[in-house]
Amino acid sequence: MTTTPEFTSSLASSSPTIATIVYSSSAKFPLGQIVATPGALELLQETGFSAVALVSRHVHGDWGDLCDEDRSENGFAVARRLRILSCYRLVDAERLAATPRDERSSLPTLWIITEADRSVTTLLRPDEY
Repeated sequence: MTTTPEFTSSLASSSPTIATIVYSSSAKFPLGQIVATPGALELLQETGFSAVALVSRHVHGDWGDLCDEDRSENGFAVARRLRILSCYRLVDAERLAATPRDERSSLPTLWIITEADRSVTTLLRPDEY
């Protein structure tokens, strides 16, 4: 996997930042333009998680904290060019494992959604959907 600076833009402030495009020979689908909501950027900053690492997990088929039905749906969506959703709990693995599945929605959560036409992939908090 390689990363290449592609363009200058800013999602969170008026100062420019370098956007990074992730290229991989094992990607399961194209990401299109990668964008993030202000809430997602704030959550990433608060938790220290890497947007690039999470997007890499998403594009390689690690859907995060999804139920078996949603994982299966994503597999179907990749093949049929439908919308793809990943759900990441932005906590360490130990805390995630210690949290019952029905209580995980209270953990800091980031969704990544790639649209069906593969034109855009969005990082957002569930309450921003």
